[in-house]
Amino acid sequence: MADRDDIPLLKDSFEKLSNFRYQLRKFVRFSETIARKHGVTPLQYLMMLHIEGFPGRNWATVGELAERLQAKHHGVVSLITRCEKLDLVERRRSSVDGRRIEVHLLPKGKEIVHRLARLHRDQLCALEGEFVVPVLHPDKDKVIAETTQNVASMAAYASHSQGNTD
Repeated sequence: MADRDDIPLLKDSFEKLSNFRYQLRKFVRFSETIARKHGVTPLQYLMMLHIEGFPGRNWATVGELAERLQAKHHGVVSLITRCEKLDLVERRRSSVDGRRIEVHLLPKGKEIVHRLARLHRDQLCALEGEFVVPVLHPDKDKVIAETTQNVASMAAYASHSQGNTD
């Protein structure tokens, strides 16, 4: 069985990937624009969203935020510092583990992230049916690629055979 990396993608797969990236980029552009209109940077909004949306609690550690933002730890520390100066978040020492620092939203940050999240929800609802993860079938691409190759081989053989009988 061929490795999936060896299976060529068909035009249909490229079209699906392209459309997905296009819809994703449109949503990201909307998000960046709406965040700035509400006085925060896109990264500040994302950090506040990840704090409010962290599973099971309303705070996150610096490391957790770095993972969710796909950023370096020291970069997230700087982002938190900037957000603290804007009264969006605050750091608190954990009551369970004094070594752990928790990042919590302050009322101003909570109000902004809730307002922006509602706008994002509305935008996602407007994109319903357009913004979907594409279903790509490498096995289907493989079968079609092999069929195309077999047809080409048969055509070449037939052409060669006909050439020999003349």
